[in-house]
Amino acid sequence: MRDTGRKEKATTSAWRSLLGGCLGGGGGGRGAAREGRQRKVRPGGGRLSITDLNGAADQDLSVSLVGSNLHVFSVAELRGATRGFVSGNFLGEGGFGPVYKGFVGDGAKKGLKPQAIAVKLWDPEGAQGHKEWLAEVIFLGQLRHPNLVKLVGYCCEDEHRLLVYEYMEHGSLENHLFKQIPAVLPWSTRLNIAVGAAKGLAFLHDAEKPVIYRDFKASNILLDSDYKAKLSDFGLAKDGPEGDDTHVSTRVMGTHGYAAPEYIMTGHLTAKSDVYSFGVVLLEILTGRRSVDKTRPSREQNLVDFARPCLKDPLKLARIMDPAMEGQYSARAAQSAALVAYRCLSGSPKNRPDMSAVVDALEPLLGLKDDVPPVGPLGPVAPVVLFVAAAEPAAPAEEEKKEQRAPRKDVRRRRPMSSPKASPRKRGGGGGQKEEFWVWHLAAEAEQKA
Repeated sequence: MRDTGRKEKATTSAWRSLLGGCLGGGGGGRGAAREGRQRKVRPGGGRLSITDLNGAADQDLSVSLVGSNLHVFSVAELRGATRGFVSGNFLGEGGFGPVYKGFVGDGAKKGLKPQAIAVKLWDPEGAQGHKEWLAEVIFLGQLRHPNLVKLVGYCCEDEHRLLVYEYMEHGSLENHLFKQIPAVLPWSTRLNIAVGAAKGLAFLHDAEKPVIYRDFKASNILLDSDYKAKLSDFGLAKDGPEGDDTHVSTRVMGTHGYAAPEYIMTGHLTAKSDVYSFGVVLLEILTGRRSVDKTRPSREQNLVDFARPCLKDPLKLARIMDPAMEGQYSARAAQSAALVAYRCLSGSPKNRPDMSAVVDALEPLLGLKDDVPPVGPLGPVAPVVLFVAAAEPAAPAEEEKKEQRAPRKDVRRRRPMSSPKASPRKRGGGGGQKEEFWVWHLAAEAEQKA
C-alpha cells in the first residue's frame, strides 16, 4: 500500500510537472481549486479530460496522467533538431501552424531513442491556439493505438507552444489523393487506409471515456513508411457525452465539406458526426475528388450532393470511380465500400452505423481481388489481349479494324471516364486548392461552450 501510494504521488507530481504553468488562466481562487479537486479526483484514476481542467489553477493537477511518456523540449532544442526551422524541412501547414521535419539524436532525452520527428509550431495569427494545443497534449498524451499518431513531446516556453510527433514518412492522404505525391494510390492501399482510419475512430468512440474527433478529413490522416493510416491533429477533439446526455453542445468548428449537417445546424456533437465525416473521406478515396471543389461545374462542386445518389447503382458508381486508378480495382469491393459510404452519409444520424460496424464491413473487402487485371513487369496487363485472341478468324484488313475497335470498347467498360482531362488532378484546381477552415457562429451562448 505504501509503495502504491508513493507511485501515485510520483505520477501526480510528474503530471504537475508536465503541464504546470501551461494551463493558461486558471482562476477561481482557493475555493474553486478545492471544489475542482473534489470534482476531479476519481477512484481508480482514469483518463484525464479537458473538462477536468476547467476552472483549475496551475497547481490543481491532482488527476494522474496514466501511461504518459511525453518528453518536454525547449525551443532551443527543437530549433536545433529542425536546423533552425529551415525551409528545406518544411512539411506543411494547418490550422494550428506550420510543421517541420527534425531529428533527435542519441542521448537528446533520457529514454528517447534517436528518431525523425515532426515539429508543429503555433501560429499566433492562425485559427487555433493554446486551447487546441492543450487538447492535443491531453488526448494524445494518454491515448495509444496503432492508428493514432504518436505524440513524442511538447514545448511550453513563454508564449511558445510546440508539439512534437513521430515522423510520418508518406505524409497525408490528401497529398496522395489530390496531388499524386509520389504517385497514384492503388486500390488495395486505399482500402487499407480506409480500414486503418476507421479503426482509429472506432477506438476513440468505444473508449471507456469516449472521444469525438470532430475534424476527420484527408489531410489529418497521415501515412507511415508502410502506408498505415494514423489519425493526427486532436486540437478540436472533444470528450463525448456521458451519463444520460445524448450529445455535446459546442461552437461549430471544422473544415468545410466534412462536417455533419445536423452539427452545423444545431452545434450538437455526437460520435455520429465523426461517422458522417468518415463517409466523406471514404467518398474521396473512391472518387479521387475533393469534398468541395469550386473548379468543377456547379452541380459537382459538393461531392456528397453529387456522388451519394450514385453509390447504390453499380453502373453510376463506375462512372464516378477515380479514373486515375485506370480500372485497377475490385468492382465488388468498390460497390460494398460505396454502400458503407452511403450509410455513413445518411442525413439522419440514427441511420448511420457505428464506427465498429464500419470496420466490420470494410475489413473483409481487403481479401476481394475480383476484376483486378494482372500486373506485369511493365504495368497492368490489358484484358484486351484476351478479347482479341478469342475472336473468330477474319481477313487481315477486318482483323486490324477489330483490334483497333476492341480496346476502346473494353476500356470504356473498365474506365467510364477515359479522358485524363476528366481527372480532378488535370483540372488545375486539384493540387493548389486549399481547405477552408470554418468556425460557424450560432447563438451567443454556444460560443461559451467551445
